[in-house]
Amino acid sequence: MAIKTAKTEWRDLILVCKKCSKKLDGGFGPDGDKTLKKALRKYLTPPKSSKGRKAPLAVIETACFDICPKNAVVAVNAAQPKALLIVPAGCDLFEVKARLGLDNGRRLQPAPASLGAPS
Repeated sequence: MAIKTAKTEWRDLILVCKKCSKKLDGGFGPDGDKTLKKALRKYLTPPKSSKGRKAPLAVIETACFDICPKNAVVAVNAAQPKALLIVPAGCDLFEVKARLGLDNGRRLQPAPASLGAPS
């Protein structure tokens, strides 16, 4: 059987610990009811962008990174695997974006005032 490839439009690939996300059960977004994965997908991708392999950003839950912080989730930009980011619940998504190295022109989507978006 031959090895095949599947093309993607991903510019960035963010890996988020599934075990941390499950333990925290939300904690992100304006109401604090979203997981880090869902909050990043919602606020870091253009409103009418494609999903799945055609999306510009992939946020994928993965197995445990064996850090297991309390009230936080471990995430990493796959392009920068030497720096695991420990994101506390309720952390500002602008800071998460910057610390994950996603400052390459991508903007957070307009959010409710409760998210603390700068004017």
